[in-house]
Formats: sequence, structure tokens, C-alpha cells
Amino acid sequence: MPETRSIREAWNSIPSPGEVGLGLERFTGQRMERILATVAAIGSTALGIQALLAAITRLTVLDAPHLAMMIMVFGPLLWMIAACVTGRWVTQACGSFAVVYTLALLLWPVVVERTVTDPSDQPWIFFLVNIGVVAAVLAFRPRLQFAWALGLPLVYGYVRLEQGGFTQGFWITTGFDVSFTIILGMVIVSLAWMFRQVATGVDDARSRAVESYAAAAAASASEEERVAMSALMHDSVLAALIAAERADTDRERTLAVAMAREALTRLANTEASIAQEGSDEPVHRSQIVAELRRTLSEQGADAVVEERGGPVAIPGRVARAMVLAGRQAIGNALVHAGGRGLHVVAESTPANRLTVTVLDTGPGFDPEAIGEDRLGIRASIVARMAAVAGSSRISSDAGGTVVELSWEPS
Repeated sequence: MPETRSIREAWNSIPSPGEVGLGLERFTGQRMERILATVAAIGSTALGIQALLAAITRLTVLDAPHLAMMIMVFGPLLWMIAACVTGRWVTQACGSFAVVYTLALLLWPVVVERTVTDPSDQPWIFFLVNIGVVAAVLAFRPRLQFAWALGLPLVYGYVRLEQGGFTQGFWITTGFDVSFTIILGMVIVSLAWMFRQVATGVDDARSRAVESYAAAAAASASEEERVAMSALMHDSVLAALIAAERADTDRERTLAVAMAREALTRLANTEASIAQEGSDEPVHRSQIVAELRRTLSEQGADAVVEERGGPVAIPGRVARAMVLAGRQAIGNALVHAGGRGLHVVAESTPANRLTVTVLDTGPGFDPEAIGEDRLGIRASIVARMAAVAGSSRISSDAGGTVVELSWEPS
């Protein structure tokens, strides 16, 4: 039961190809949407402050209609900026501002004074016309985006002419403002559409590449498994059978039994999909420490491998799993922490429990934030230890990272 549970945990630790594809198929698209939202938040904040200052400085009478108009516009705008910054409820917030701002434009002649005589004196609500277009870009489909980019400036132009009594001076100034706003809005919509198309193309190319690689890897793994099984049957099983058939003395029979035991162990490991993990012949802690020291030497790392406790021996497949997981932990510490404060401890207990701990004093990381395509920890450490009924514990903070690999007899 413990071995079955450990194998199940190891299998569940590695995401299936379908799960990885689901997490990566919109990777670039999601990043592009986040970039667009961030840029929208910056631009909306700048123009929103400008519009707010203009509204306050030009306000002559603070009555209920003026106050309601300001709340109606700046409330959804503040929600839109907060949503773009946090990355949550972006579509709902931007859609709300796009619709509410359009309604505010239509109500503008009702709540403002009609005594404006200077066509160049633009109202504060004009500063947010293109912000309404940006909100439509983040909330609506392309057709509605172009409709907003074209229709919103026209609505503003009509409202502005209505306020100015359709005089000649207002026609000239408003026509220039509307033309400029339409051009800028179309550019914004076109750029956003282009960036999204590029991101979609990158995601599609990545998806096809992952599928091709998965198919090639599966074919290669099948071929390697076939070759390995053939070599195993020829080199180990047949050799053991021949040795048993030719054994005449006790020494020869003992050697044949040992060869048969080794062949059966390797055959069982191959059936369990861990043919490369070695046999169950005991391996002493000193051999594991030597392998870890050699890894540090090959990487050019100046670190100490400390031994604690008495001598202990563990099955060979477990020892190989711990060495490979320890190499991955050392490699992570060298790459992501620059090898700062790197220290390795191999500790054993009288109960034949062996623990290998890899420590560093780097900046640390959040294990939960690791992408689904990064298998260095999930597969090379967690799943590898779980596959041999071992355990792994990874803790990391701003003070460093600790990777603890443990195994003890059932």
C-alpha cells in the first residue's frame, strides 16, 4: 500500500501533456492583455487627473446636477483604473465606464451651462473621449471597438455643437477636435488588434511546437524502451539462464542465483518505468555524498557537503533518485540564487533514515507561482522522490531556499 500510494503521488505530481497545453495555449495572449491593461491604467490615470482638475477649476456652481455628473464619470473611471492595475474584473469595469461615459456625454447639454461663447474653451469631459475608446478595446469585441472609436467622438461633436448653439465658430473647432479624436481612436483600436493577433499567432505556434515535440518525444521514448528491453532480455535474463543451465559447482550456482536476482530486479524496475534508476543493491551514504561533491566540482561551485550521523545504506534506486534530485536542487541554487550561501547536508539516523538538504541564501521564490511548463521542481525533485517512496519538502522566502530530500524504510 505505501508503494502504491507513493507511485500515485509521483504520477499526480507531473501534469499530463493535455494539462500543460491548457495552461500554455494562451500564455502570450494573457501577457498581452495584462500589458494593455497596465498601459490603459497609466493613460487613464494621467488624463483622469487632468479632467478632474479641469472640472474643479472651471466649476462655478456646485449643484446637484454637476456633482452627479462628476460622480457618474469619475466613479466608473476609478473602478476601471483599479481593475486594470490589479488585473481583476477588467472587462466588467471597462465595459461599465464605456457605457456610462457615453450616457454622460448624452446628458451633458442638460446639466451644463449654455452660455459658453468661446469655442476653444473645451469642457473637462472631452479629455476622456479616448479613454472611453480604450475602455471599449479592453471590454468589447473588435466590431464594437471600432463602433466606439467612430461613434463616441461624433456623439461628443453633436453635444458640443448643441451646447454652442451650432454657431460657425463651434463648427470649426469641434470639427477639428472630432477628426483628431476619431483618428487617434482608430489608431488605438488598430494597434490593440494587431498586438492581439501577434500574441495569438505566437500561442498557436507554441501549441503546434509542443504537440510536435510531444509526439517526437513519445516516439523516441517508445523506441528507447524497446531497445532497452531487448538489451535487458539479451544481456541479463538470457545470461542468467545460460549461467544457471551451465552451473555445475556450488560457486557457479551461487553466481547464477545472483545474476538471476539482478536480472529480475532490473526487469521489475523496467516494468515500473524506472529502468534507469538502478537495482536494489545497497548504496552507502558516502557514495551519495561523493556524487554530490562531484556535481559541485563539475559546476565549479565552492560549497561544502557536510555529513552527519552514522553510516547508513539505502537501496540503489533510492540512492540514484536522491542524487538526481539533489543535483537538480543544486542546479536551481546555482542558477537562481547564484550559489550564494550554498550548503549541502547529508544526515542519517539510527533508524536508517537518510536526509539530504540543499540550502542557499538567495532571494527565494514562491513555489505556487511556478508555471506549469517548468518541471525542474515538480518532476525532477517532488515526483522523483515520491516514485521511490521518499519525501521532499521545499521552503523558500526572502532569506533563502531549503530543499529537503528524505527516505526511510517502510
